[in-house]
Amino acid sequence: MGGMIWYLFAVMAGASAVVVAANKNVVHCGFALLFTLLGVGAMYAFLGADFLAATQMIVYVGGILVLVLFAVMMTHKVQAVRLREELIQPFAALGTALLVLALILLVVHRTAWPLAAGHEPAPTTAQIGREFLTTFLFPFEFASVLLLVAMMGAAMIIRDRKPREASPGDSAAEVPGGPAAGLPGGSAAGLPGGPATGLPGGASGQAQGGA
Repeated sequence: MGGMIWYLFAVMAGASAVVVAANKNVVHCGFALLFTLLGVGAMYAFLGADFLAATQMIVYVGGILVLVLFAVMMTHKVQAVRLREELIQPFAALGTALLVLALILLVVHRTAWPLAAGHEPAPTTAQIGREFLTTFLFPFEFASVLLLVAMMGAAMIIRDRKPREASPGDSAAEVPGGPAAGLPGGSAAGLPGGPATGLPGGASGQAQGGA
């Protein structure tokens, strides 16, 4: 009975993954991805991988997927967005997928998998926790620092870039609207009204008028 349920979840995960890849509506793809991740988590649970099943449900379904769905549903007019209008190379994609499937089946068939005696699945969370804090402590901490640096870099990239305000030490040429800035209103701007322009209102024009 348990094997039949496992195959049922496997079919559900595979079918919803096909919907994610083939559907053109981003909202439908998001909800199909929900069933894919749920099916994979249930398969982990039936295989006795309790840590992977809990991580799949908490991180992917409860965190990442919920965030994606909120972003999709709150985006303006996202229902009208089409991911693609046509398949560019359907035969090449189908051939590549069949080749990868054949390689996977070949590896599974020719590998001598070790068979253990039948026993009830035991919890693995405690053992994984001990390994994280003993044998794999350095890679675990390094990954956390790397993720923190990546998050800080993303925050620096997306922050608002405001124009720098003028400080008392800035020269006149560096300040917008300064006397040498070359902008309207500057004393050497060379624009109508400037003192050195040969146009009416400028110093050269006034000198010619007085002569």
